Amino acid sequence: MVYKVMVFIGLTILFLYTFALGVWTYEGQWGSLGSGNGQFNLPTGVAVAPTNGNVYVADYLNNRIQYFTTTGSYLGQWGTAGTGSGQFDLPFAIDIAANGNAYVTDNSNHRIQYFTSTGSYLGQWGAWGTGTGQFHQPCDLDVAPNGNVYVLDTYNNRVQYFTSSGSYLGQWGSNGSGQGQFNIAMGIAVAPGGNVYVADTYNSSRIQYFTATGSFLGQWGTPGPGDGQLFLPFGITVAPSNEVYVADTGNNRIEYFTTTGSYLAQWGTLGTGNGQFNSPYSLCLNSTGTRSYVVDSLNHRIQYFNWIDSEVVPTTLGRMKALFQ
Repeated sequence: MVYKVMVFIGLTILFLYTFALGVWTYEGQWGSLGSGNGQFNLPTGVAVAPTNGNVYVADYLNNRIQYFTTTGSYLGQWGTAGTGSGQFDLPFAIDIAANGNAYVTDNSNHRIQYFTSTGSYLGQWGAWGTGTGQFHQPCDLDVAPNGNVYVLDTYNNRVQYFTSSGSYLGQWGSNGSGQGQFNIAMGIAVAPGGNVYVADTYNSSRIQYFTATGSFLGQWGTPGPGDGQLFLPFGITVAPSNEVYVADTGNNRIEYFTTTGSYLAQWGTLGTGNGQFNSPYSLCLNSTGTRSYVVDSLNHRIQYFNWIDSEVVPTTLGRMKALFQ
């Protein structure tokens, strides 16, 4: 009898834990191919403003930033093709600081530009090169909780980090497959506690993570389509509750993990339907971690999903108990 009670308690705890995980459910989408308001031509980056929840999208081939309400109603835009202040040459990624300022990787201009929340130009830093504070096609960035800006200097195979106004603070990384080395890494994210996660895209599709100053902590990932495997991961973000979300671009899905890489779950398949993707390049979560936005790049749209906590059904627990009576 004692054994049966222990088994029942163990299964009940497992049952409750499993259902407490919840599930991501499709909620809506916006966008189509074009250059009009609310249309996109290969969107690549997305960010949510912590101040009001507005959603900002790097509209890569249209050389502009567009921003929207939480459910996709168009609010405004800025940017044109060029090399001047406030102009872009293939803006790849965007992130929003706690004060609402927007930081953009101006990829082929090899620089970072930053703006107010409505697109007024504030400043920039960077130029083409391999020196300190220079870049070779920076693809992604993330603003840390303390305001420092981490830039993935993709073709220099390194991470550089700066103050909020662009003063150089430090760097790490080189070309290679060893710990702390990169091979055309495409995604970077800073966790609430300050650790830095990098999607090391062409290094056997792995994720590496580091302290805020670049000390190697660990890695995970093997190439493939299986649960927890990755194929050309481009985007990465860390939830307020610290789960690590990866845009598994080549597998046309989103996967998420614990902070040390244990697989939790996934969603998405190749297609054009609701909840399907064609090369999802990046994603972000709102400040509560209850809504996720995915850049469905080759479908030229943004899809968003809501986190639904699963509910425990008493009758099901009753059936489980009856099995052990």
